[in-house]
Amino acid sequence: MIEVQIDKQALDQKYREEIEKHLRDLDKQLVYWDTKELKRRTCMSWNTIQDTFFHEEGFPKVKIGGKWYFPAEETTQFLNDWLYRKRKKNYYQFQRKNA
Repeated sequence: MIEVQIDKQALDQKYREEIEKHLRDLDKQLVYWDTKELKRRTCMSWNTIQDTFFHEEGFPKVKIGGKWYFPAEETTQFLNDWLYRKRKKNYYQFQRKNA
């Protein structure tokens, strides 16, 4: 008789890692985002996007017909850099306020 023992925690961890890997691979398949995808990825409304970073120089966008498109990799990089700059600015404002 053969008996098999499975470490459920290790199996669960491996399962999660594979799902995350698959999701990252799916992310790479999108070349462009549309407005709906940009809103979904940033968890922001269209008005908030326009009020915060949409009009900043360097934000990658192109309008074709009446629809905006955003190159996925460039937009991701821009958003990461933009958020870093915002955090850094807020940190310095906090330091000056509490000095």
